Amino acid sequence: MAIKFSSAFAKNIKDEAVQTAVRKTVVSLANACKQISHICARGPLESGMGTQTGAANTDGDAQKALDVRSDEIITAALETAPVAYYASEEQDSIVTMDKTELLAVASDPLDGSSNIDTNVSIGTIFSIFVAKDAAVSSFFRPGSDQICAGVFVYGPQTTLVVTAGAGSETYVLDPDTGVFTLAIASMKIEPSSTEYAINASNHHHWGAPVRGYIEDCLLGACGPLGAKQNMRWVGSLVADANRILSRGGMFMYPGDDRPGYKDGRLRLLYEAAPVAFVIEQAGGTATDGTRRILDIDLETLHQRIPLVFGSREPVQALADYHKKQD
Repeated sequence: MAIKFSSAFAKNIKDEAVQTAVRKTVVSLANACKQISHICARGPLESGMGTQTGAANTDGDAQKALDVRSDEIITAALETAPVAYYASEEQDSIVTMDKTELLAVASDPLDGSSNIDTNVSIGTIFSIFVAKDAAVSSFFRPGSDQICAGVFVYGPQTTLVVTAGAGSETYVLDPDTGVFTLAIASMKIEPSSTEYAINASNHHHWGAPVRGYIEDCLLGACGPLGAKQNMRWVGSLVADANRILSRGGMFMYPGDDRPGYKDGRLRLLYEAAPVAFVIEQAGGTATDGTRRILDIDLETLHQRIPLVFGSREPVQALADYHKKQD
C-alpha cells in the first residue's frame, strides 16, 4: 500500500462505492508520485530531465521532458484506478479512461517544473470529481463539486496534503518504508499573518487594488496595515502553498495588463480549484481577488484565473481594496 490512510479519511463521503473509489484513486496517484519524486531526487543524474522538449502545452507554455514523463506516469497509474475521465495540463483534451467508472480526475502532473534545475520544491496537484455521463460535464462545473483534492510536494521531504471535504491532512513519504504516513491529522492556517507572496517585479503592471495593497504592505508599521509585512516568493505554486499551509500567509498571482496576463496565469481546473479546496479545508480562504474560487464555473478546459489564497484576514483585506476601487 502506497499510503496508510487515517481512519477518518473520506469517511464523510456517504456513498461507500465512491468512498472506496476515492481511496483507490489516491493510492494510484501516490504510487505515480513516488516514481516522479524519485526521478526529481536524481536531479541532473536523470538523463534529459531538465531539458525542454521543443514543444508547448495547449496554453503555450514550454514543456520540459519531465512534464511529459510525469503526465505519462500519472496517466498509466489512473488506467488501473476507477477513473472514467482524465484532464491534464499537458494534454489538449480530456482523456477517456473507462466510461463505466465512478470518478473524473484533473491534474497538473508537475507544477513548477521551470524550477527543477534550481532544486526548488515542485509538485503534483490533483482534483477528483464524481464522473457524470459525459466527459465535458464531469469537469465543467464549480470547484465546490470536488470530492477530493491534494498537492504532492517534492522537496526535502516528499509530502501529500489532501482533503476529502472534512479537513486537510498531511502525509509524509517515509523513505524507510516507501509508504505515505500520516504526519498532521488536521492542518490549520492561522487567520492572520504578516507574510505575503507575490512577484514584485510586475508592480507596474498590476491594477490599482493590488498595487495599493502592496504599497501599504511596504509601509509596514507606519502604514494602514499597522505591522511590518514580510515578502516570501518562491515562484513555485506548490512550494508557496506548502509554506502557507505550514505557517500562514497569503499568496497572490493577480491578473495584470501584460498581453496574455489579464486573467493571471494559473489554471482554474487543476491548479486554483484543488489548491483552494485544500486551503479552505485547512481554515484558509481562496479567491480571484473578490470571488470565492470554488464558486466559479469552469468555462474552458485550460481556463486561467487570478488566484489569491491563504490566511483569512489578509485575503479579506485585499478584497476590501478591490471594493474600494469599485
